[in-house]
Amino acid sequence: MKSGTVRESISILSTRPIDNEIVQDAARQGIDIEVLSFIDTAPVQSIEVTQEVEQASLMETTVVFTSMNAVEAVTDILFGLVPEWQVYCMGNTTRRLVAGYFGEDSIAGTADSAANLAKTIIEDGAAEEVFFFCGDQRRDELPGILSDAGIQVNEIVVYETIATPHKLTSQFAGVLFYSPSAVESFFIHNRLPEHALAFAIGATTANAIRKYSGNRIITADEPGKEQLVAKAIEILGSKI
Repeated sequence: MKSGTVRESISILSTRPIDNEIVQDAARQGIDIEVLSFIDTAPVQSIEVTQEVEQASLMETTVVFTSMNAVEAVTDILFGLVPEWQVYCMGNTTRRLVAGYFGEDSIAGTADSAANLAKTIIEDGAAEEVFFFCGDQRRDELPGILSDAGIQVNEIVVYETIATPHKLTSQFAGVLFYSPSAVESFFIHNRLPEHALAFAIGATTANAIRKYSGNRIITADEPGKEQLVAKAIEILGSKI
């Protein structure tokens, strides 16, 4: 690049909120990140769910979280109470929330996908029963694999996912997807430009993208918002 040359920036879209520090760091590297949520979540606020969580809190048992939304919904109900739970979870953000509330020692195992998390639980052989705190659009892999292995799965739906589709007027070099629900909401009104890259937080989200697009899909090295953005910066930053 010649001295004085103005470097063109690359625009990418994040389909869920990310830390402003990440946005600023990307801008310093010539990548403009627009943030626009395509789903929203809301805790299920019912007497039945509250009672189920409170009953589970009285037990020394194994629980499973596959999303940060489930952790936040459950800890809001617990309101400072820390049960004697052994926790299995996936995703870096989810793990941090679990460690922050329940303590690092509560984490019995982690994995990069729901299917692998189920396999970890089975391989550990310590649970005949689990409580699975999930959303209303949870995938089938984890409860199916556990049930097939003879482990009783008590599902408690603690949050709901609400699609918030938008019709885009701008084009992006890359779009970051963090869940199959966000993928479905995005493609209600939009399609990826021919040469745009799709970035997926994990294999399940990547498979959802394939239903709608033949564009190149890049999966994060580890399941986490920061890791996915870092991957996008690494790939697209090389094109500047």
